[in-house]
Amino acid sequence: MGNVIEARGLTKDFGAIRAVDGIDLTVGEGEMFGLVGPDGAGKTTTIRMLCGILAPTNGGAMILGKNIVTEPDLVKKDIGYLSQKFSLYGDLSVDENIEFFAEINNVFDYKKRREELLEFTRLVPFRGRLAERLSGGMKQKLALACTLVHTPRLIFLDEPTTGVDPVSRRDFWRILQSLLRERITVVMSTPYLDEAERCTRVALMNEGRIMRIDAPVNLKKEMRGEVLEIVCDRVRDGFRLLKTRPEAWEVQAFGDRLHVIVARADRDADRVRETLTGAGIRIESIRVIAPSLENVFISLLTHKEQRKDVA
Repeated sequence: MGNVIEARGLTKDFGAIRAVDGIDLTVGEGEMFGLVGPDGAGKTTTIRMLCGILAPTNGGAMILGKNIVTEPDLVKKDIGYLSQKFSLYGDLSVDENIEFFAEINNVFDYKKRREELLEFTRLVPFRGRLAERLSGGMKQKLALACTLVHTPRLIFLDEPTTGVDPVSRRDFWRILQSLLRERITVVMSTPYLDEAERCTRVALMNEGRIMRIDAPVNLKKEMRGEVLEIVCDRVRDGFRLLKTRPEAWEVQAFGDRLHVIVARADRDADRVRETLTGAGIRIESIRVIAPSLENVFISLLTHKEQRKDVA
């Protein structure tokens, strides 16, 4: 099983701004590979270069054996690309949108494929509905059907579930898992670290660089210490207070709770509890939890900022 993507030193500058800074990555056939990071991390620019839409400033990549710099048109024929703002035609029906995208991809015997895709995305009952009258989740499923109509071996999805309701997100992920069973390789970007947990491997990106690439389970094993989840009132006060305590290696705030990284929970949990209750902060619960990718990502960013401060 070979690599469908091999990128080396991939770099993109927009004037004085370096959006992607010399990244190396490989993606194997049949993988679901995630590019994960905040807005401005370089995820979309990376995908657009790999699709042959943007020319890199430096470096390059081979996609399914074709060069993105010298053969961008050949690259585009072999892949599917679902951008953040996929342009469905609102005045065309579901059927007509699929037909349109089939024909612009030179697929003229498309009817059997269209039936398969409508079943696959569960859009058969809505095939006559205008695209502009679909819900956000159904629009994304239709966009995916249009992306798959020419049967690509590799698809790129740029934040496909952003702004989609939780039920539709779950449905969309079910469809993506089915693609993997057909040996289609999926490369997707997402700001949602809970989604990234479902990927075969992920690249954690920030400021145009890749901080780590590995399977989610391996990345979580890199996390030093143990994670205490604390549900309490006055979360901001608790956050500021625990940041000053030596037993708290890191403190991360998530809504109405804190995640505190400590060396040993059996020893340090009592110290953390005493610090908070001594300041009049009421604790509803405190427990040890398994680290998430979000914990790992924040930890990597925290250590990076600490190194900057030292330098």
